[in-house]
Amino acid sequence: MVLDPAAPAGVSTDYVMQPFDLKMQFRGKAWLTVRFELGHDEIGSTATPELRMADDLIDMFDTLGLDRPQPVPVLAIERLAADLRAEFPDMTGLSRSNLHYMRQMAGVWSVDAIVQQAVGQLPWGHVTVLLGKLPDAEARNWYAEGAVAEGWSRGVLIDRIKGQLHLRVAAAPSNFPVQLAADDSDLAQQLVKDPYAFEFLGLSGAVAERDLEQALMEHLQRFLLELGHGFAFVGRQWHFEIDGDDFYVDLLFFNFVQNRFVVVELKVDKFQP
Repeated sequence: MVLDPAAPAGVSTDYVMQPFDLKMQFRGKAWLTVRFELGHDEIGSTATPELRMADDLIDMFDTLGLDRPQPVPVLAIERLAADLRAEFPDMTGLSRSNLHYMRQMAGVWSVDAIVQQAVGQLPWGHVTVLLGKLPDAEARNWYAEGAVAEGWSRGVLIDRIKGQLHLRVAAAPSNFPVQLAADDSDLAQQLVKDPYAFEFLGLSGAVAERDLEQALMEHLQRFLLELGHGFAFVGRQWHFEIDGDDFYVDLLFFNFVQNRFVVVELKVDKFQP
């Protein structure tokens, strides 16, 4: 018996599917040639092939008293990336890292989930951020839904993940359940976080409330992003008159999603419920 790999021109010997010619001889003369292929239907590491011969092929080798062929290594993803770029020179996005992300995405979300859930509406750059930075499935879906609903750019998405937004939204203590109806209380609670991330202000040590207010105004765009979706700045030290008494609100915002004003009173001391 002579077992030779029949490698077609242009096909690497470590390709996923590799054809073989099984040549059998009888009394020194060619008797029968059987053509078949060995391979694997997944991309992975050549160091750990997970190949299995078909049962009928195993039976044939055992019946003939022949040694079974060794498994063909799985195609290395680096080689696959090179082959794809050579085959489709005008197509972008066929890098080794992208192929890894593609395989990871297929393992994380089913085809139906990709079509029906928020991740299917995101640009590829957003998807790679979700896969690269979030091992938790629930968190990935939470940020995917937020990115679609609020139109986050890739940079904003990265900032949201770094700031662990999913753990801070609706986490602030409030009296909303007591003062508002149940449905309205749940909506209002979504407007507040605990804690807020104000590192972008560059403040340190003891800070006066007036200095904090001024710093927030100088970084208004970042402040609005930290507040959340739908906030518009109305004014600072906003004057109210109630029953003849004057009141001044540190910062006044309007949330157009929930159609309500949001009053911010700045305190640099520890929160007192």
